[in-house]
Amino acid sequence: MIQKKVRLGDLLVEEGLLSPKQLEHALDLQKQSNFTKKLGQILVEEGLVTQKDLLRVLSKQLGYEFVDLYGEKIDFERLAKYPLQVLKNAKAIPFKEDEDYIYVATSDPLNYEALEVLERTIGMKPLKIYLALEEDIDTIFHRLSILEDSRSIIEEVKRELASEGLKKEGEESAVVRLIHLIIKDSIVRRASDIHIEPDEKKAVVRARVDGVLNETFVFDSEIYHALSTRLKLLGGLDIGERRKPQDGRFSMKIESKLYDFRLSATPTIYGESLVMRILDREKALLRLEELGFEDKNLEYFEDMIHSPYGILLITGPTGSGKTTTLYAALNEIKSIHNKVMTIEDPVEYHLPLVQQVQVNEKTGLTFAVAVRSFLRQDPDVILIGEVRDFDTLDAAAQASLTGHLVFSTLHTNDAPGAISRLVQMGLKPYMIADAMIGVVAQRLVRRICPYCKSETKPPRALLKKVQKYLPATSTFYKGNGCSKCDFTGYHGRTMISEILKIDEEIAKRISEGANKFEIYEYAINNTDFKPMIADGVKKALKGITTLEEVLRVTKEK
Repeated sequence: MIQKKVRLGDLLVEEGLLSPKQLEHALDLQKQSNFTKKLGQILVEEGLVTQKDLLRVLSKQLGYEFVDLYGEKIDFERLAKYPLQVLKNAKAIPFKEDEDYIYVATSDPLNYEALEVLERTIGMKPLKIYLALEEDIDTIFHRLSILEDSRSIIEEVKRELASEGLKKEGEESAVVRLIHLIIKDSIVRRASDIHIEPDEKKAVVRARVDGVLNETFVFDSEIYHALSTRLKLLGGLDIGERRKPQDGRFSMKIESKLYDFRLSATPTIYGESLVMRILDREKALLRLEELGFEDKNLEYFEDMIHSPYGILLITGPTGSGKTTTLYAALNEIKSIHNKVMTIEDPVEYHLPLVQQVQVNEKTGLTFAVAVRSFLRQDPDVILIGEVRDFDTLDAAAQASLTGHLVFSTLHTNDAPGAISRLVQMGLKPYMIADAMIGVVAQRLVRRICPYCKSETKPPRALLKKVQKYLPATSTFYKGNGCSKCDFTGYHGRTMISEILKIDEEIAKRISEGANKFEIYEYAINNTDFKPMIADGVKKALKGITTLEEVLRVTKEK
């Protein structure tokens, strides 16, 4: 392998990505570490450059092309034959091979020694080096580890499936034990959903932990077919129907604790994609203080949920915690002295002292029909799972104007945008002004793992995006990754939010037809309204989350 003398720091200065003073500071830090850290690693840790900047400069200097590994068809079976530790030492993935070369992607092209060891280990052909992002390479290493760890499990299941007809009476089948294993593993990881997705030859199991999907198992097609059939039976689905989406539900005891599971089956070109939502009954009983509202927002929210009448909307995309917030609000206000009724699709959790109704469109029981029926039941509080159409919205408005407190959800990006959405759905602006009491927009961000938390310096480009929300001096934190957080650096989630209270002046502007930008400008300049990103930055400064997480779910305004 041809080695080229490269002075990375000088190259970055020449490209204008680093000042001489910053380079000197980084070199001092490298000296303090007794040169155990590479200069590039220090520059990234200090937030002076990004890994993309480093690779772009090295690509230009070394003449190596950049490759997007997600765009390559990687043969994991062949890749598993290479010594994993040698690949990890070189931070390299051999992603394809032809008669002349073995094509290798690396995030550390200056580690010549490790790359030479790799070249000697994997064959006689020379290596053709490409550059790739370290996080993409780490993802492939993770997949290789899964294949290695699950190989023995899969073989055992295959043997049990082959001899299933000979199993003893009363003994659980291999597939049921496999389902228990998948679910138990996901619960231990704190997952909210389990995805079983078929491919051309394989099926992948992924668990959504803190809002992010991670692979946990990889199966052959024969195991997937047995698994999907058994899951559909558990969920009460038609195992003969594979062309239409189906929804079901089942319960299962894991480690002496009962969990509910919502099952969804959707046909794809390779089979049915199965998703199980894990419903932990205890998680529904959150108190308002546990949701993540900042002090002022918590005060506003408590005021609104104790209003005698009006509509309170919770907005955000799917998976932003809207249902959890609504249930926490109901837990706060339900009592033996008032009547609370809900119409949901589906009913996820069962709440005491609350009359809950499941939507059933086949029988004509829609959100709108249910709300109009509720009005004859003399309720104090009505919860509507989601405002999807004008009929439901009109019924909610009529309920609020006749003295009922109405909670519901809507899909908008921010709080002021909810007003425009209601107008688009057909409700007159004066009706919105009279009925609405407030809008809460929210997102979920991952919490920094408390077990591996340390100070960090975010990249300058990131700080620039949130500069107007930062104090003169600021300290940020990150999780380094440990066994407690499965080496992600995050453990659990919390909410960031913005709350728009509909006061008399805002109500007047709504009735006059103000758009969301005009409402936002008035609220930001004349009230205590703070945009969601400000709440997120505040949590990042407190060491609760990271700037990367905040900007992942919201944008600067």
